[in-house]
Amino acid sequence: MVQLVGSLRKELADSVSSCRVLVVGAGGIGCELLKNLVLTGFKNIEVIDLDTIDVSNLNRQFLFQKKHVGKSKSQVAKESVLQFCPSANITAYHDSIMNPDYNVEFFRQFVLVMNALDNRAARNHVNRMCLAADIPLIESGTAGYLGQVTVIKKGQTECYECQPKPTQKTFPGCTIRNTPSEPIHCIVWAKYLFNQLFGEEDADQEVSPDTADPEARWDSAEAAAKASASEQDGDIKRVSTREWARSTGYDPVKLFNKLFKDDIRYLLTMDKLWKKRKAPLPLDWEELLKQVNPSEAVNLSGLKDQQVLGVHGYAQMFSNSVETLRADLQQKGDGAELVWDKDDPPAMDFVTAAANLRMHVFSMNMKSRFDVKSMAGNIIPAIATTNAIIAGLIVLEGLKILSGEMDKCRTIFLNKQPNPRKKLLVPCALDPPNSSCYVCASRPEVTVRLNVHKTMVQTLQDKILKERFGMVAPDVQIEDGKGTILISSEEGETEANNKKFLSDFGIRNGSRLQSDDFLQDYTLQVNILHSEELEKDVEFEVVGEVPEKGPAPAPPAVEGGKSIANGNKDSAQPSTSSKAPVEEDDDILVLDSDEEPSSSSAMDTSTEGTSSQKRKLTDAETGELGETSAKRKRLDQPPSNKQDEDDDDIIALD
Repeated sequence: MVQLVGSLRKELADSVSSCRVLVVGAGGIGCELLKNLVLTGFKNIEVIDLDTIDVSNLNRQFLFQKKHVGKSKSQVAKESVLQFCPSANITAYHDSIMNPDYNVEFFRQFVLVMNALDNRAARNHVNRMCLAADIPLIESGTAGYLGQVTVIKKGQTECYECQPKPTQKTFPGCTIRNTPSEPIHCIVWAKYLFNQLFGEEDADQEVSPDTADPEARWDSAEAAAKASASEQDGDIKRVSTREWARSTGYDPVKLFNKLFKDDIRYLLTMDKLWKKRKAPLPLDWEELLKQVNPSEAVNLSGLKDQQVLGVHGYAQMFSNSVETLRADLQQKGDGAELVWDKDDPPAMDFVTAAANLRMHVFSMNMKSRFDVKSMAGNIIPAIATTNAIIAGLIVLEGLKILSGEMDKCRTIFLNKQPNPRKKLLVPCALDPPNSSCYVCASRPEVTVRLNVHKTMVQTLQDKILKERFGMVAPDVQIEDGKGTILISSEEGETEANNKKFLSDFGIRNGSRLQSDDFLQDYTLQVNILHSEELEKDVEFEVVGEVPEKGPAPAPPAVEGGKSIANGNKDSAQPSTSSKAPVEEDDDILVLDSDEEPSSSSAMDTSTEGTSSQKRKLTDAETGELGETSAKRKRLDQPPSNKQDEDDDDIIALD
């Protein structure tokens, strides 16, 4: 007779109580997961999270209370979970998992690693560390009502990066600065404006009219003459946005008139931009106060955050938020910078007000604070029950691994609507490793198309190796027979190379670079394909990542006749799973069928986990999966057509 300890076989119960597991993330999924682990019998748990508790977390991260706001998530989660099981041995780290202290040897201490992350960069890193340490990784993500769990094991399954993911959607600078046509353009502009005024200035995030817009083809001397009156209004001089704002003491009225009157008048001088477009209408602060009834509003029904205010209301919100942010900046001292956070009310008010005022100027329907927050933060509203279901599935997959039954592990998708077989949970067989994966292949290799005469070493390091290929501290050597070191992870060693072009080092078409990241125990061979015919604003392309002539994209899924868009309804497309013949059993989940198709064949591909209208998917950006982020990768994506991939990682919502 099988001996049981609780609901587990004794052998499995012994493994559960003795094994060491690492939980990465203590947010929406992480809280549920930690609770599940101790109640299942896990005794040796380590949890790491860099975040602190925000009041917006309290509606679903049940291990936290109001008194914990501002404290470390991992530390408070540990203390709360110990009340469930005082005998558990839990170690909490308030730190980033990408810190070099958490190296391959650190990961080798564990039998299992469980991800409850909210951004792609950290997921990529943990994926590589688990591959290097040869430790099973259980990856997960949620996006609204959708969720996903999969198992990653070196040499046996696809890794997190086996399937290419679309990069976060970007917009041409001239569209953002000169000719916005969608609310998202105005929201991106408002976030850029926040950084220009209060945050870290970035030359790529300029908000003033773009005089180099190729579509305008205007006479700059003539336009400058036309705009001269506007130039002097309010004693405004055309200097950098930050410099000018400081010179006015961040006066809300002068800022308003510059951004929504003077800059708009300046745009109107670019006649050719408005031949086929409706021209923008400048706003003037004084005239607005005279003409608009303060009680004016477009829609005051529903919750406060879901109300759409009138122009006067957003103008007042703009003024109040500027004054609050100015005080915050002054309190931090000279040279300080603010960081935009969707959960910071003044910052969110500023972006909401600035974006809506610009929407009004360009004759678009304005949006509620809730809508702006969803799009600006790349978020889909977090659902506590989704997190709970996914956390439970993580533990079930963990128990299979501890039982030595890797062959029974599955990728499981949680859908918003039942599939044709009336299943909400759809299991799919794990896919084998992708032989051409640039991470887990036996000899990882990629080909990058770029212009060696225009690409700087700094761009290679930051945008290609770190941002695109997820390296943390790359060392790059040119395979030129001399072993020339192009980039060193040792601080200052190759800093002089940063502003030089690749061609300055003899790199040309066909050159090969060996890139090593010793923290990740990862080597990537980079083949250079020189091209002088890249599209405008494109610095590089990864060859083979997107088919040159692929099938036409499938139309976006619709719900109620409206397109489902990231940041709008649900950015993750539900799995129909009609291609995944799950057993005709009444059980919601069938995990032991040898006839299940693989997750990729069942879905044709994968989606990403915020966040990115991030992806914190961002990028995802914030969600149980990311805030940033959020972007959806195969893992963060429910079974769906290959072309239905989102722009962002499955993003989760914290």
